[in-house]
Amino acid sequence: MSTGENSVTRVSFDSTKKPLEELLKQARAGTLQLPDFQRSWVWRDDSLRAILASVSRSFPVGTLMTLQTGGDVNFKPRPIEGTPTNAGTIAPDALVLDGQQRITSLYQLTMRQEVVVTRDVKKQPISRWYYIDMKAALDPQVDREAAIIGVREDRTELRGFEVVRDLSTQEREFEQCMFPTNKIFDSDQWQMGFANHWKFDQEKMTLWFAFANELLAAFRQYQMPVIALDRSTSREAVCLVFEKVNTGGEKLDAFELLTAIYAASEFDLRTDWRGGGEAGDGRAKRIASGIPFPKNALTQLQATDFLQAVSLLYSLERRRSHRGSSEPPAVTAKRDDLLRIPLDRYKELAPRIEAGFVAAGRLLFSQHVYGVKDLPYQSQLVPFAVIFADLAADADKHDVKQKLLRWWWCGVFGELYGSAIESRFARDVQEVPAWVNGGEEPSTIRDATFRSERLDTMTSRLSAAYKGVHVLLMQAGAKDFRTGQAFSHMVYFGENVDIHHVFPRAWCEANKIKRSAYDNIINKTPLFYKSNRTIGGSAPSTYLGRLLKEKAIDSVAEQDAVISTHGINPKLLRMDNFDAFCAERREELLKLIEGATGKAAYRGEAAPTEDAPLGLAESDEDQEDEIVEDAGELAANDLESA
Repeated sequence: MSTGENSVTRVSFDSTKKPLEELLKQARAGTLQLPDFQRSWVWRDDSLRAILASVSRSFPVGTLMTLQTGGDVNFKPRPIEGTPTNAGTIAPDALVLDGQQRITSLYQLTMRQEVVVTRDVKKQPISRWYYIDMKAALDPQVDREAAIIGVREDRTELRGFEVVRDLSTQEREFEQCMFPTNKIFDSDQWQMGFANHWKFDQEKMTLWFAFANELLAAFRQYQMPVIALDRSTSREAVCLVFEKVNTGGEKLDAFELLTAIYAASEFDLRTDWRGGGEAGDGRAKRIASGIPFPKNALTQLQATDFLQAVSLLYSLERRRSHRGSSEPPAVTAKRDDLLRIPLDRYKELAPRIEAGFVAAGRLLFSQHVYGVKDLPYQSQLVPFAVIFADLAADADKHDVKQKLLRWWWCGVFGELYGSAIESRFARDVQEVPAWVNGGEEPSTIRDATFRSERLDTMTSRLSAAYKGVHVLLMQAGAKDFRTGQAFSHMVYFGENVDIHHVFPRAWCEANKIKRSAYDNIINKTPLFYKSNRTIGGSAPSTYLGRLLKEKAIDSVAEQDAVISTHGINPKLLRMDNFDAFCAERREELLKLIEGATGKAAYRGEAAPTEDAPLGLAESDEDQEDEIVEDAGELAANDLESA
């Protein structure tokens, strides 16, 4: 027995070898099963023949990892596919954590007495009976895999429309010396039939004994390495094991594991989240529909986000119930702690968290965070939902909302939710409600700093602060250059609003302006898609005249007023004065950020931190602008020469 332990994980296991036949018999009996969340068996015909060939030559086919049942992690079991129906009525002794595809394949190939339903190389479903060509298998000049064939459900093999092999009766199997793989561990009756068919012919009996001694013995003597995790293995260790061993399959996260744990108590977490059938809409859809617009900020919420929020609220209330204790339990949203949420507490807290996400999303929507692409940090929604759930009706008060928004913007412009977020989750869900109720400012507000030069390196949506400036401009009343319309939610979704260059890239490059100077948030602003196409690649002094000709804005004075809503001095645009424009716009953006965070921006000098190396086309509108600006330049030339 080997044991590895620390304060976080605990793994107890045996590393040994077990006869393949014993493992397959355990699967048939139901004492070896799968956790219910394991994906279905999916191996193709070529993979099946390959594993048979490997075992027949005593080659390694990988290690099986199992978990002893009856411990802290109580997964709902599921029989291995193809095993008898009564296998599902047995309480298993162990569950297969890794090696499901191999053990299922070998069971269906060697023990199941029914046709194998698999897929061909084109992933089309096919049904096959598998055989070993006895003579070819013993021929050292023949590749072992080539000696293993699969025939159709009627036990024939076609070439075009011609039957080239017919194994539809046992006599035909004997005649062609084709041994069915599902007799490998139970060959006595087939052997007697083979001997009787050939009347104990010496040559055929020699063939049989050579085949049995080399091929069948390889299967019967095959020892499969097994790592058997003891029932005392901790939940986090099991979660880590799945992440490490399941790299070739679907990702199994805490949601999938908790789904299997709750399933043991007859609760379907997957349906609770995703909905379907008689259950109707799940929590995911109900949360997303809390804002009645497509692609809103709640539409990409993940199941693990929801579980983290439940875990935070659960552990927060546990900690409060231990107030005065020398060691109260921690507030946490770590992976292993998600697996510890009791089902009864999940059922109690989930509706509150659901309402919390909707409330947080609606508040952000009111602040012009309309679409998911404009959400600075998906992760910050998690503590936001918990805070709303914890504050309950108090969160509807105006002064409370103002505090919550200040906390939100400090997280965004302090860029505090990009890494090490679990510890910040825990602090914020404790500190923000306490602050609302008269306590100290939360550490997220204290920690937030914004430096002026950061604006120079905010080049794309990779930056939460970049998206934050975009939202603040819309919130401050910015209007579209071409139409003069403010960016209401109706306009936003109907006009394909995005962030675009003020001084177009084509013009900047033609005037030898460095990319580091023109390709940042200072030189970008929200605009309609059509407005950006009209602007093209022309100088501001040129495209402003072109925009006026569209007659949506009546005068130069009105146009100047529209431009000013973006924190831009229109005179500097009409003069094509890029440097002066950047200097003034920088200050205007800093004022917006200071207003949102309630903290002064730092205007001293410091080394910048870039979102991504310039030159990698990291701007969101780069590719679009290459087309739009070239087209716009041509249009501008046409207008000027007309």
